[in-house]
Amino acid sequence: MDISVVIPLYNEAESLPELEAWISRVMNQHGFTYEILFINDGSTDDSWDVINKLREHNPNIRGVSFRRNYGKSPALNTGFSRAKGDVVITMDADLQDSPDEIPELYRMITEDKYDLVSGWKQKRYDPLSKTIPTKLFNATARKVSGIHNLHDFNCGLKAYRNKVVKHIEVYGDMHRYIPYLAKNAGFNRIGEKVVHHQARKYGTTKFGLDRFVNGYLDLATLWFTAKFGVKPMHFFGLLGSLMFILGFIAVAVVGFGKLYDMNHGNPYRLVTDSPYFYMALTLMLLGSQLFLTGFIGELVVRNSDRRNEYEIDEEITPTDNNNV
Repeated sequence: MDISVVIPLYNEAESLPELEAWISRVMNQHGFTYEILFINDGSTDDSWDVINKLREHNPNIRGVSFRRNYGKSPALNTGFSRAKGDVVITMDADLQDSPDEIPELYRMITEDKYDLVSGWKQKRYDPLSKTIPTKLFNATARKVSGIHNLHDFNCGLKAYRNKVVKHIEVYGDMHRYIPYLAKNAGFNRIGEKVVHHQARKYGTTKFGLDRFVNGYLDLATLWFTAKFGVKPMHFFGLLGSLMFILGFIAVAVVGFGKLYDMNHGNPYRLVTDSPYFYMALTLMLLGSQLFLTGFIGELVVRNSDRRNEYEIDEEITPTDNNNV
């Protein structure tokens, strides 16, 4: 199979028929073999009913419906695990991403040999309340990730070699950083394509300022796990050791200061009367705790077996029109 199109969606019933028709038209014009994977992220509208009706007329449609809303990252991860195409295309369901970009994205993966190609919505139709935070976010992501040629990390329109999506794990809200995840997995040929951005035709935007704040927290998490995910002792152990050493030196200075005053007949006070003594003890205690945190982290090392398990209500399989 040439292409798998993975589309996460939440309450996008109005746009789905037009999107499916557009994708199918592009695929047929270029002679691609394809599948469309609709991942219904717990929609409360008629999205899943619409997907089932579309499936009656297009056998290339597959779908998964979550029992509740989990978020875009779990939806993408579920789609990636089921994608069979040599090239995997992701796009949003709101018609702001153009399926006409698919042939060139496919060519860049298959002929230019990119591992991943990310879209860049150079001209956007979003309000300033969204575009300004997006620019700040992307500038930070470029700096932290070291992927300096990407202008739009969070663009939903991306293309991947199949091997890439099978070797990365998208969880939480990490869909914003899929290029960074791919880089950390050893896929370094990451390209960019300027893509057309359309104004939203149906529904309402899912963007909120909480996503902007959470994006920075996720970026910090990803940077830390990339640097120290398999070696937490290198971070916590080093920081804890430094704090313990500083605290020990401070205690020694306070103690030797008292001994010096006693031996030279100078007035002195009890060590426990000095605030520096307690500050030094606090440093030593914190240092010991951080060291132990690093040691425990070495034992755990991101070992959650259930991190990407989601409750699936229904699924459309490739060979059966009935719901499972």
